[in-house]
Amino acid sequence: MLKFARMTLLAFAVGLLSVGNLLAGSLNLDADGLAIEGHDPVAYFTQNAAVMGSAKMSVMHEGAKYYFSSKENQKMFEASPAKYLPAYGGFCAFAVSRGATSSVEPDKFTVVKGKLYLNYSGNVQMVWREDVPGNISKANKNWPGLSGQ
Repeated sequence: MLKFARMTLLAFAVGLLSVGNLLAGSLNLDADGLAIEGHDPVAYFTQNAAVMGSAKMSVMHEGAKYYFSSKENQKMFEASPAKYLPAYGGFCAFAVSRGATSSVEPDKFTVVKGKLYLNYSGNVQMVWREDVPGNISKANKNWPGLSGQ
């Protein structure tokens, strides 16, 4: 019963957020076009941490602005942006696996096979991690329809 209640609560939370984000396009950006709430996308891979970037070290890539915590990380991103971009446009990977989109907490992340997956909250991340391969498979099937690709 507890698992059912938890899943119902998560579904409700994801549902509340999905409508607005579906209208936002295929990238999870703030009003200024900033991705990952200003966190350095490279640091997830090099430091295994959500590290705030700086507006003084930024790159525009495919309509999104990314901040970096070091010039080295900025250069690494510029050399190979696709390697560091979050999956599903930076939307919550669990929400995408359920056919919706939602915002994320940038410090709720998982790197799997060289790909960055972000989650809405710590509770959602716990459920996501119960079946990462299955959730990735579902999200990969759902993302083209959600992103308009």
